[in-house]
Amino acid sequence: MEKNSVLVIGGGAVGAIAALNLEVGGFATVTLVLRSNYEAVKRDGYTVNSCDHGMLKGWKPTHLRNTIPDLAQETLPPYDYIVLTTKNIPDIPPSSASLIAPAIPDSNTHTTVVLIQNGLNIEKPFIDAYPNTPILSGVSMIGSTETALGVISQEDHDRLLIGAFENPNISTTAGEGKAKEFVKMYSAGGKTECVYSENVKHDRWRKLVYNAALNPICAIVDLDTGRIRLADGGRELVGQAMKEVVEAARKAGVELKESVVGEMIEADPLEVYLKPSMMVDVEKGNFIEFENLIGEPLREGKKLGVAMPTLEVLYLMAKVVQWRVKEKRGMVEIPAKREMGS
Repeated sequence: MEKNSVLVIGGGAVGAIAALNLEVGGFATVTLVLRSNYEAVKRDGYTVNSCDHGMLKGWKPTHLRNTIPDLAQETLPPYDYIVLTTKNIPDIPPSSASLIAPAIPDSNTHTTVVLIQNGLNIEKPFIDAYPNTPILSGVSMIGSTETALGVISQEDHDRLLIGAFENPNISTTAGEGKAKEFVKMYSAGGKTECVYSENVKHDRWRKLVYNAALNPICAIVDLDTGRIRLADGGRELVGQAMKEVVEAARKAGVELKESVVGEMIEADPLEVYLKPSMMVDVEKGNFIEFENLIGEPLREGKKLGVAMPTLEVLYLMAKVVQWRVKEKRGMVEIPAKREMGS
């Protein structure tokens, strides 16, 4: 394989490891777009303590940027791949699809987009905006956190499932070919487990069993994945939400194993007391990505006649949490406070 030019957008815990894997394999030249950690990484590089890569200090990809490349204005050739590892928060602009617009050629027939993001139906805005572009699904299972700006701690191995989303505008074989090429490129360094998946829908529904239940529940009640299992009623609450997702998947034509609920409840070792990403975002005062994790499976299930009372409550509570962040950031106006009786 010749070297591919790869634009990775999002240089946090997942994006940094993705960029590292791509460059270690020797078949990719990576341009990494960062935001809050740009100055720290530009100055000192990444400090990476990884179960896959060992201890690295001062590591940088080939190119670092704090803006999305604009192909037209900067007279740049199109990228072979654009990889998004950012949070997908469609209720907070800009959307992921519009974010990459400057880096996509007009009437694109060259660049492939890879969404290493969570949730259901995330490909639809991209297919609408870039109809002739192969859109790949990346389902990541990795234990990686950014403990400080540019400091990455990876405690669980990088496992990545890559497949092609269905796109009515391009052939199935074209999407499959791009997915398999990306798997070879990502796996070339021998430091990670990246495999081709023929069943993208199954991958995403299976991960939603975890993400649509444990993520919001832990965030809302402020208990990690270990403590929620120890808490009175915790396992029952999580299990009830997960069963609703499994039934929605079944009605959508995706059969998940009966054991999946138990597997997902126990997915994290109890004594690790892991905080899911949504819980971390709430603690940091960040926006949460609830629409694709909870809203989409809820809407799909209800459309197919599935009763989902637990997920419906979780969705509404997540909406309220999001509103709270918006208020703190001055994005909503509320009436001025007045004293009682005045």
